[in-house]
Amino acid sequence: MGVEVRDGGVNFAVFSLHAQRIELCLFNANGENELQRCDLSGPHDGVFHGFLAGAGPGLIYGFRAHGLDDPKHGQRFNARHLLLDPNAREIVGRYQGDSQENTATALKARVAAPLGVAPGYLNAPRHAAADLVLYEVHVKGFSKTLPGIPAALQGTYGGLAHPAAVSHFKSLGVTTLSLLPVQYCLDEAALTQRGQCNYWGYNTLGFCCPDPRLATQRDDPAAVTAEFRKMIEDLHAQGLEVVLDVVYNHTPEGDERGPTLSFRGLDNASWYRLDPADRSRYENYSACGNTLNVAHPKVSQFVLDSLRYWVLEMGVDGFRFDLAPVLGRTEQGFDPCAPFLTALQQDPILAQVHLIAEPWDSGPNGYQVGRFPGRFLDWNDKFRDAVRGYWLQRGVDRAEFARRMTASSDLFQHGQRRPSASVNFLAVHDGFTLHDVVSYSHKHNQANGEDNRDGRDGELSANFGDEGETGDAAINSKRLRLRRAMLASLLLAQGTPMLCAGDEIGKTQQGNNNAYCQDNALGWLDWARADYGLRDFVSALLALRRSEPALRSNQWSTPTPHVPGVVQRIWRMPSGEEIQTHDWHDARSTAFSCESDPILLVFNPESNPTAFTFSGHWQLLLDSSAELSPDFPAQNCLWVPAHAVLVLRRSTI
Repeated sequence: MGVEVRDGGVNFAVFSLHAQRIELCLFNANGENELQRCDLSGPHDGVFHGFLAGAGPGLIYGFRAHGLDDPKHGQRFNARHLLLDPNAREIVGRYQGDSQENTATALKARVAAPLGVAPGYLNAPRHAAADLVLYEVHVKGFSKTLPGIPAALQGTYGGLAHPAAVSHFKSLGVTTLSLLPVQYCLDEAALTQRGQCNYWGYNTLGFCCPDPRLATQRDDPAAVTAEFRKMIEDLHAQGLEVVLDVVYNHTPEGDERGPTLSFRGLDNASWYRLDPADRSRYENYSACGNTLNVAHPKVSQFVLDSLRYWVLEMGVDGFRFDLAPVLGRTEQGFDPCAPFLTALQQDPILAQVHLIAEPWDSGPNGYQVGRFPGRFLDWNDKFRDAVRGYWLQRGVDRAEFARRMTASSDLFQHGQRRPSASVNFLAVHDGFTLHDVVSYSHKHNQANGEDNRDGRDGELSANFGDEGETGDAAINSKRLRLRRAMLASLLLAQGTPMLCAGDEIGKTQQGNNNAYCQDNALGWLDWARADYGLRDFVSALLALRRSEPALRSNQWSTPTPHVPGVVQRIWRMPSGEEIQTHDWHDARSTAFSCESDPILLVFNPESNPTAFTFSGHWQLLLDSSAELSPDFPAQNCLWVPAHAVLVLRRSTI
């Protein structure tokens, strides 16, 4: 599909099962004047195609699709609309809103020169799933104010791969950057009217085109692509992988009142899931107005082709699928064996990369944590809620905390799935930052212009006496201790840890838990106020995780002792005795020991020190409260500081 430069010309192919005729429209060099129209051949198996001899890279084009304008039967053809090629590798022009005759203002495709296999594909570090440490980051927000980044590179692909940025990633010990969307996106009309933009980028139009807003040369699509490829190559050279957050669940065309840009005008009834009771309306499982019909073979092919492009020609190492249940929906609901998910796993290129699901959407039975197949990793929000609730003393008992700290075996221990399938996190782009989790009891999204109606209500958080920033030293001390304890829980838990960029330096969004339109200091990392002591603590945690195999085991625990390669975890009371059934429902202190590796983790969520009893001699490896001396030898009994995590190793002394 799309265009292919070959045989002294350009071949065009576009899918439409219901169009009666499709015209190829050619434009002058600046894309303002239409020069020629010619009918494509077909359809053959739903594909219209044609070959233009003598054409080559740089040619600007669009499509016009002729057919029935019959919304009640799902058809919305209108040849006055110039349509963007869904497979466009380069997009030119600036979208200025929808109109019936949009030739002058429509976004247009430009034929791209063949790229070949990306250098970043050839020098990929390829970290095993068991070793992953994910770092969710916005390209612009990370480097916009980072010291050491040249002004021209701040907030760009080049800035993310600059040595000053790489130094931070390497000092932390993360392995894989999970980038918020970088595919070509549009701003929603409501945001434009408010003078805002879709900063996060979850509104993709060009699924095979990097977003020019994140490049240094925004007006040259070829230069944008080259900068993106160079970013991947440079990050790979430093041992860092790159995973893309991709949005194949909806498009910017919205509901039946939205603009016609590409898919709707080419074949509305095939590209989208339509309401069976009223095919003039859309099934809205994305909460964005429409839902891509990935169950359709040609739409499935489109997504797979797009993913292969990002791996082979752009060099990326995997994908995090936004609202991923949409991709597995059939007429009977979500199916882990849906055709698209099966095709994705058996594809010889895509089967080699990381596949990560956001395992919920807005449709019926949309919550599917733990049900994705094969090598998928699932975002696990139950970990977030359990760890926050345990440390904030919000009714989470030892049993729930223990389940989440051991990779949520109740959700993931089935089939061939491993503990690494649970992607553990405390905070992500969508919601409070970790700093704000312990600073605000309510969301404060007024800056978004939606009267504080947007964003998630009822987040697990606490302000400990003052809402927001405070000069109270006792409150600030408690907040910091709890953040450190939660970070220790995250980075020492079994499963795949994921940090949200900025949590390691104390980023605040002033209580805004939905900063999707805040392309400003509120949404960017504030390096001038960075807490480098907290950054060093995170680095120490990840170094400890790397050094202790028991803390990153990718095998499920077993009650049978001394099984080779399997870590036996025994949960204990402060008395040192194994926890009994009636003890699990208490929300107080606990500890677990790794019997096959002599490691002991102790958790005290309470406001006072708690005495723990254990036999033998132990060396203190880490104290999240920083109260105890690192060379403190422990034996028989130890008073564990309030709101603290300790890690100890059995000593032979």
